[in-house]
Amino acid sequence: MLTVVRVHLPSDIPIVGCELTPYVVVRKPDKSVTNEDVPETAPIDGHFLRYKCSSLVATFDMYRIQSDRKVAVCSVHPTEVATLQCLGCLKAKIPVAKSYHCSPKCFSDAWQHHRALHDRAASAVNENGAEEEELFGRFNSSGSGVGLPPSASSPNLSNGSAPLYPAAIAQRSGGETWFEVGRSKTYTPSADDIGHALKFECVVIDTETKLPVGHPMAVQTARVIPAPTPTPRRMIPVSGVDMMGHFDSDRIPSAGNFTVLSYNILADAYASSDSYSYCPSWALSWSYRRQNLLREIVTYRADIICLQEVQYDHFDEFFAPELDKHGYQALYKRKTSEVTHTLDGCATFFRRDRFSHVKKYEVEFNKAAQSLTEAVVPNTQKKTALNRLVKDNVALIAVLEAKFGHQGVDNPGKRQLLCVANTHVNVHQDLKDVKLWQVHTLLKGLEKIAASADIPMLVCGDFNSTPASAPHALLAMGKVDPLHPDLTVDPLGILRPHAKLVHQLPLVSAYSSFARGIGPLLEQQRRKMDPSTNEPLFTNCTRDFIGTHDYIFYTADSLTVEALLELLDEDSLRKDTALPSPEWSSDHIALMAEFRCKPRTRR
Repeated sequence: MLTVVRVHLPSDIPIVGCELTPYVVVRKPDKSVTNEDVPETAPIDGHFLRYKCSSLVATFDMYRIQSDRKVAVCSVHPTEVATLQCLGCLKAKIPVAKSYHCSPKCFSDAWQHHRALHDRAASAVNENGAEEEELFGRFNSSGSGVGLPPSASSPNLSNGSAPLYPAAIAQRSGGETWFEVGRSKTYTPSADDIGHALKFECVVIDTETKLPVGHPMAVQTARVIPAPTPTPRRMIPVSGVDMMGHFDSDRIPSAGNFTVLSYNILADAYASSDSYSYCPSWALSWSYRRQNLLREIVTYRADIICLQEVQYDHFDEFFAPELDKHGYQALYKRKTSEVTHTLDGCATFFRRDRFSHVKKYEVEFNKAAQSLTEAVVPNTQKKTALNRLVKDNVALIAVLEAKFGHQGVDNPGKRQLLCVANTHVNVHQDLKDVKLWQVHTLLKGLEKIAASADIPMLVCGDFNSTPASAPHALLAMGKVDPLHPDLTVDPLGILRPHAKLVHQLPLVSAYSSFARGIGPLLEQQRRKMDPSTNEPLFTNCTRDFIGTHDYIFYTADSLTVEALLELLDEDSLRKDTALPSPEWSSDHIALMAEFRCKPRTRR
């Protein structure tokens, strides 16, 4: 017979807005063990699994009636002694006498009327402008009571629950009362759940009788807490009248401008507790991080989004469908897997109402390595060369057409194209030659596109190279000083002659715009910049490393920077200044720039 062996959750601390899906292990009739679901539509040996999620809303302490002590009486049945108290009333500062009930049934039957007391109290608080205190803090106090159940309009009802609770009390056990809030395997806590523990149950059901077989296997969480809120980041204007410091927090780019976001989101495969031991386990779990990342990304409202370290399954199952809801079309390039079983890649999203897709180019540095090895490396060194050069990194290049006009009077009716490159360069710090070769290969490919069309270009990504490195020099200066120390690392001779390490694209780092202009906002940002390189002090911040690896480069002859997403500082990161954290769910920070196309001039 089908039996439940074990049920556990990825995190004991549930967070508002973050899905909770228990990990269930079952033993099949043939004694094999699996963690696959057994739904009613696909039973095994006449049995399937049923799930239930309940919220702890009451704990009971039966009062002893003593002639020499006063006792609380029920607010509904004044002749009855109270056995439970509504903590929601205490929070809402409703007269304490109205918070008492004589039994769970009394509380349940009176809920519709009782809830109205809370609604009126909440309305009065909101009208007076008072800020709500964090509910879960009040629930940490000792004593008996009953928590405020979610209202009939609660989002919880979309979690698979059938009845509108608290029409019926699901369970009373050991002095506790639980209300059923969901009947699916996955449950997403809402604000109504704050301060309440959750209990997940899994039981084997007989297909014919629809009755449970054996006892449910259950697991209980800690109290639900609100999702931590990161410090909001603003767009800082860097040109025009706003240069003197004016800033509108709801600033919307003008019709002819567009915004580009670049962000390494830290793939779940790399987010191990060993690497990031300082981050709480619940904040490191993908179920939490993905929702936090999505909230952050959507908040920026960028027209083009370049993400790195996007796992292929997370792209298909989460980011593509979720961002589609916000009007984005998606492109993806997974890393090759010749060296390791790579799971991640680069994803580029663009708003369908702002751009249309014209062409996609995929750059696989492994293929370029094989071509280079065949052409210039002696046969005796080919194997060694491939072992060093083949590292699975890729780049995704998208050619987009703007649906908004930039140069109407200059070129009426002419298409406005834009080329966006999104890449993630090799991480190993002892492979400086490989990093530089990968960047050079990408730039040569972009030069070919530029030669075929008069097109503005953006080069975004995680280059795993600091501003003092040779790859950065090649990107920003168009060449590498022959005496640059990085060039001493070239065991295969792939960087020689050094004179070939050039390109003709007029690339400029977007964030160097903070170094120009005047005004208090720009001055604040300059304090977060390295004055010797005009790049941010850091875009990657862990316990082991703090520095800049992420950039947005643009062709300065065709694009102008209008505004930049403000940089973070150590105070913004709070506590130990290490990422990821409960507030920020990647070890990198997002970069974003607003651009305006210049009138076309042939290069």
